[in-house]
Amino acid sequence: MTAGLVRVGPRGFGMQRTISAAIRVAADGGVVSVTPGEYRESLVLDRSVTITAEQGAESVRVISPGGPALQVVSGAGTVRDLTIEQDASGGAAVLVTGGTVVLERCCISGGCLEVTGDAEPELRDCRVRKVPADGLRFTGDSRATVRGGALSELAGHGVVVAGGATPTISGLSISGPAGDAIHVSGHATGVFEDCEIVGPGRAGLRVTESGAPLLRGCRIRDAAATGVFAGGSAKVVLRGCRIERTGAAGVLATDESVVTMAGSTVADAADTGLVARDSAVLTADGGAVLRPAGNGAFAVGAARMELTCCEFTDTGYSAVHLGERAGGVLKDCVIGGSAEHAVTVTGDALLRAEGTGMMRSRMSGVMVTERGDVAMHGCQISEARTGICLRSPRRVLVADCQITKPRRAGIEVGAGAGAVLREVRVEDCGAAGIVAESGSLLVARDCEITGTGGSGVVIRAGSDAEIRSTTIARTASNGVYVSDNGHVLMEDCAMSAASYPALYVGAGADPVIRRCRFHDTAQDVLIADGAEPLFECCLADRVTSSLLPADANAPAGRSAAPAAGASPSPSPARPGAKAVAGAAGQATDPAPGDLDSLLAELRRLVGLDRVKRDVTTLVHLAQMVRLREQAGLPPPPLSRHLVFAGNPGTGKTTVARLYGRLLHALGMLASGHLVEADRADLVGEYVGHTAPKTQAVFRKALGGVLFIDEAYALTPRGQASDFGQETIATLVKLMEDHRDEVAVIVAGYPDEMSRFIAANPGLGSRFSRTLSFDDYSTTELVEIIASQATEHRYELSEQAKEALFDFVALLPRGATFGNGRTARQVFQLMTERHARRVAEAGIVTREDLTTLLPADLPGETDLRDWTD
Repeated sequence: MTAGLVRVGPRGFGMQRTISAAIRVAADGGVVSVTPGEYRESLVLDRSVTITAEQGAESVRVISPGGPALQVVSGAGTVRDLTIEQDASGGAAVLVTGGTVVLERCCISGGCLEVTGDAEPELRDCRVRKVPADGLRFTGDSRATVRGGALSELAGHGVVVAGGATPTISGLSISGPAGDAIHVSGHATGVFEDCEIVGPGRAGLRVTESGAPLLRGCRIRDAAATGVFAGGSAKVVLRGCRIERTGAAGVLATDESVVTMAGSTVADAADTGLVARDSAVLTADGGAVLRPAGNGAFAVGAARMELTCCEFTDTGYSAVHLGERAGGVLKDCVIGGSAEHAVTVTGDALLRAEGTGMMRSRMSGVMVTERGDVAMHGCQISEARTGICLRSPRRVLVADCQITKPRRAGIEVGAGAGAVLREVRVEDCGAAGIVAESGSLLVARDCEITGTGGSGVVIRAGSDAEIRSTTIARTASNGVYVSDNGHVLMEDCAMSAASYPALYVGAGADPVIRRCRFHDTAQDVLIADGAEPLFECCLADRVTSSLLPADANAPAGRSAAPAAGASPSPSPARPGAKAVAGAAGQATDPAPGDLDSLLAELRRLVGLDRVKRDVTTLVHLAQMVRLREQAGLPPPPLSRHLVFAGNPGTGKTTVARLYGRLLHALGMLASGHLVEADRADLVGEYVGHTAPKTQAVFRKALGGVLFIDEAYALTPRGQASDFGQETIATLVKLMEDHRDEVAVIVAGYPDEMSRFIAANPGLGSRFSRTLSFDDYSTTELVEIIASQATEHRYELSEQAKEALFDFVALLPRGATFGNGRTARQVFQLMTERHARRVAEAGIVTREDLTTLLPADLPGETDLRDWTD
């Protein structure tokens, strides 16, 4: 006997006492309605019936006495609103081996839900929780569909897909499994859409063997390990996914796996954002890698990485790093804010970059070392320490690229390195535009170099350089500097607006200068004794002092006659000496510098970002004052007097000296010189002594800047009758009487300076702007030490750089910490230890004399000295 509706309950007329009995008597398509209660039985569903809790979810509990609480063998039944529990042995609470059953709003605990065989079930808003193993398992050739639902409190993986299973899962929440959130293996596939994964104990998604899942619109957060891991010959597709706060890499592809990403984002990874190793292939189109603690993208082994229209922001190491035999493509990407290089290519790696912007990297825009090779087309590099730094013997190709505002050189071609430049624009450099070191190869055509803080092009002895159809203008030093014994071929080039001679030729140098034009500059060439340049068909146009040889087709040296109407050749000057002829024809010291070069000098300072911004704002305001005055308009309020608040060694004196030169360049100070003073220079020892002493120091500063360090010492705590008060009163009056003739800067610790300004009513109105000098970070201190090394022609080995970072990070930052002063002391100590090490080594090479190693870092005894 069968029935369309069968009720189940512990009592009542006409009811079945067990669900199993009700299934047996129900008709195909019938309904088994279960009243509230606990039912300790194991259900087997092999027919197309509907089992439902009569009073909704959580009113009926089916508890297995052993084995699965529900086993679906066949049929197209429905199970709705049941709580299904297993004995927590780790086996399946629900086992589906066949049929097309629908499980709706069920809660499963104590065991997993396993789908195997050729079953095609559908799960709607089901929950799996408190399982001592995995939550959902799909094996065999099953084709399950999961819509909504949640997995939580799992001791194993969240979802396991193995064999040849192909589930389709959407809207599933997976929270805190001890293993992977999703684990795919075998030749399984599957689609995961709009799933939320939070806090897995291992990876968010792990795919091994030949697994090939697709994730669309999924979010993975707080994975303890990798966000997405692919190994074996897996193929993973991520579309519109977001991976956040992973404990390791955001996405890792190893072995021969292939990971394809589209519009996906990796944010705040504790390690690298995207990693490809071995022979893996990782491609990303659109999306971003944001704030990783390591690299943005990292490829080694024989891996290949292709990145298109991707954004990399604020990376802890180089934004893109290719090493070993890896290959990479960057196309239309944007890189901003790398703590190291924007791009590093090393080993035998090869990178092709097209249409990519690289901004604000703390080190180089592109660094190529070992045997790495790069081809760049249509890229932009801005605000890096060095635009492109080449240390590889490969001939790196740079075409149709722009390098702007590097803090140092635009392009450095290191010893033994090679560069081929086509239609490259280099502008607003802090130092030289292009530097070709000894043993390098430089081929440049149709390039433009403008606005450099040093020479436009520097050619070292032993380099092989050819420069054709290139424009060099507005250089703070020479347009082209050819060092002693240097050689270069220049054809069809133009040089103008050089602050020093447009072309300097050092002793023994033999450049060939053919069909070049020198125009709109103070002096065209300066040739040292012993130089043998060859000029052919060259032209000097609107040159104040032309020393271009009259015979443009003959070798020109000391005996060459100057061009008609030109001044006699001056005696040899130091390299780069500015050609400002005195009565005896000798070169004189250069002027303090124009505004652009001074601002470039300001930008080159390590750290001090807020200070640089504030000083630049003051310069712009001063320019506006002058323009409005010229237009007959009232000027905006501008106080040239400043408070510098910061700890010792943070660059206050350096910025004060530069500030005076800036005001001079703006026409606001007669000379811009700096006079330094402290309490001892200003305060007298007896009544009537203080005012004259203060006035004498102030007079020395007229036309420049008076810099009072530790100004708070003028108002010592608890001494209201101190003579320092007289100094302050005198200063206030002198500043008023000479308001347009001097700038006064008071400096000291931040807290103390606030007290100092409040000590006299006149100080607050005259010192209305405070510039805050932050302590240098570990990275900035290391950069200062590295800069000191470069200045003194030392080189830090890579191991030394890493060890130096760790050493500086351990320095105690107490009240006696000297910031930049400490960095310089560390460098001095390193050179002393280096000297001792080299002296003990006996016979040494040139490399030994210039290379600093980890052994040269201060030791434990020295570290105690810093602590003391």
